Amino acid sequence: MRKAFALVLLALCAHAGAQQVAIWPDGAPGSGQRRNEAEKVDQVYISNVHAPSLTAVPANPRHANGAAVVIAPGGGHRMLVFQNEGMLAARSLNRVGVSAFVLKYRLARDEGSSYSIENDAAADLRRAVRWVRAHAKEYGVDPQRVGVMGFSAGGELISLVADNPEPQAARKTDAIDSFSARPDFQVLVYPGPLGSPGKAVQNAPPAFIVAGSSDKCCMPPALALYQQLIGAGVSAELHLYADTDHAFNMGQRSERLSDEHWPDRLHDWLSDGGWLIPRNSAIPQGVPSPSP
Repeated sequence: MRKAFALVLLALCAHAGAQQVAIWPDGAPGSGQRRNEAEKVDQVYISNVHAPSLTAVPANPRHANGAAVVIAPGGGHRMLVFQNEGMLAARSLNRVGVSAFVLKYRLARDEGSSYSIENDAAADLRRAVRWVRAHAKEYGVDPQRVGVMGFSAGGELISLVADNPEPQAARKTDAIDSFSARPDFQVLVYPGPLGSPGKAVQNAPPAFIVAGSSDKCCMPPALALYQQLIGAGVSAELHLYADTDHAFNMGQRSERLSDEHWPDRLHDWLSDGGWLIPRNSAIPQGVPSPSP
């Protein structure tokens, strides 16, 4: 558990200096006058989100490889588990040179909410992917290596965006909307059932899926989506951990050693897929050039 505890400390310390940017500068469509309401923060949980944003957590330039991941924390669409399923995941990805962007999306089941999961929350994730591609140069990101990662409710958003067609009626608001919202790869962590089975899996990006075998809520959709993707010829990897239930986060909430190490399996998958190799084969900063 030492590694997971250390990552928690890193995430908490890093949050204060992280950069938060609005993804809809003129207000998210449908947010109306609520866009100026303050978010509610309860310890490490966030709710009352009306101005969707990204918290940028770039990888250290010494080993950044250009890959990026937009992270959608879970929380049942009532709140965001922002630290344990957001910042902690970001720092884990930073360890292998991946820059991360933690998304605060609109919550359809928050008290008094008028938003929907399929339209508003999923639109926030699509906009986030577009935003990262539009600002790729600023963050040293390869716009062709932008993935998405979601936990539980956030995993539902991943499936809605990666494995289902984008609504045709989506309104273009600015130049950012001209960028593609299709992620290059997807990571689903104990994803909820919404969005699965996918309706456009033949065009889905490669997938890494992880869940607990004792999770009555989210193991079945994880397994079903994996089988559907494989059946459609999409590269996919599935890990179901024995005697493990829901919400083990990045492994730090479980006493099982295998659960603690699941992020290492994600790093292996990213490496095997070529996502950690810079396309221009540039030598990371601080590494001496080889002798002629």
